[in-house]
Amino acid sequence: MHRCVLFGLAAALALPAIVQAQVQRAFPQNALRGVIVVQQPPEITLNGEAARLAPGARLRGTDNMLLMSGSVIGTKLRVNYTLDDYGLVKDAWVLREDEAKKVWPKTREEAARWRFDPIAQTWTRP
Repeated sequence: MHRCVLFGLAAALALPAIVQAQVQRAFPQNALRGVIVVQQPPEITLNGEAARLAPGARLRGTDNMLLMSGSVIGTKLRVNYTLDDYGLVKDAWVLREDEAKKVWPKTREEAARWRFDPIAQTWTRP
């Protein structure tokens, strides 16, 4: 019986690492790359400029789980983000190292000129 409990415990501890290694996040084509620093939610800086989180904005950590903006106050976060119709940050995904290494547009102008492959999640510059 003790072996069953130990095996179950070992499997439960290993599962998050296995799941995390397999997750490839799909970012929307309208997402841009930037750096966010949460000041006093909903106030943030986006690429060094004052900005705001939209009502109901979602901030996702490197594990793709929701991250409370109050828990990362003052932390510099490399993100892919989307804006709503009013220019407020709607969604932001904190990037893992492998995601941050991929080329991604930083402005809407770059996104309009570059080509996006949604399957491979890659951008190609002209």
